[in-house]
Parts: sequence; structure tokens; C-alpha cells
Amino acid sequence: MAKDWVVRKRRPVRRKQIAPLLAVLEESLGVDLNLDGAFLEIAEYGPWRLMIVDKEPHTVEIENQDGEIVAALTLRGLLANNATRGWLEVDRGATPFLMNGADCMAAGIHAAHDEIVEGDLVWIRDQEHKRPLALGWACSSAEEMIEATSGKAVKTLHWIGDELWNMEF
Repeated sequence: MAKDWVVRKRRPVRRKQIAPLLAVLEESLGVDLNLDGAFLEIAEYGPWRLMIVDKEPHTVEIENQDGEIVAALTLRGLLANNATRGWLEVDRGATPFLMNGADCMAAGIHAAHDEIVEGDLVWIRDQEHKRPLALGWACSSAEEMIEATSGKAVKTLHWIGDELWNMEF
């Protein structure tokens, strides 16, 4: 899958060209994306559209199950900005599986942002350090994920071990 993808059509953009994308991200994740003076680029990576900030991929636009385009911060973007919404927290036991690209199972989830509903693009963080581990599609609401003891909670889309994370731009 991602191993066959390459970064294509990489081009510089002005802030005003991506202002709508930034406004959606700031509202949905509760972050302040201060990109003053940053070198901004847009590129395609497989079916995704990336926004590259100072040679690091910070945002990604992905098509959801309904065919709508959804914007999210990449793992590097989450590290650079303190997102306060759309997160799930997993215990130490789930971390090795997530770092290898596995889907997130409900048994490992201990906390979640209360506004998450089924089909949302969410980010998964570790319980101890609060650092992002993966992005994925929520398979149920936050309340159902926390209460569940078995089953898949998140279909993983992008994780720390992923090629995009390690790619040099």
C-alpha cells in the first residue's frame, strides 16, 4: 500500500491559498496553527494530499467512507501542535501493536475525547507520555470504546512506523 506511494506534484503555496484548510483544522482539533514565516508546500502522496511545513508533512487530507474530504494533522503535525480534540488514549500494552500498524482494539483504550463519534478521523496517543502513535477511523463513539472490552475500536490509517513518518522531505 503506502510502500508504493511517492510524493508527487510538490509545489510551494501561499498561506491565503490554504487558509480554509487551516481554519477547519484549528476548529476541529482545538489548535492554533501559527505558520507565520514558514515555508509551505502542497504535495500528493498516493491518494492523500499533504501540506508540508518547513520540509515536514504537517497536515493530510483524506477521503472518508462517505467520499468527503477530511483534514487532519499528521503525527509530526500533532507533535508540533498541542491538539486538544479527537484523541484516544491507550495503555502501554497496545503501543507495540500500534507501532507496527495494527488496528486499535477497544480493550487497550482507557480514555477518549468525549466528542468522538463513529466514522471520525481520530488520533491515538499513549497514556503515559500523551504522544501521538497513530491516526485512524473510529469504529464507534468514545463512550462505547471506553466501555467495550473486546473488538476493534479504530481502523488504523497512519502510524509511527509508517513510511510517511520516516520520509525525508
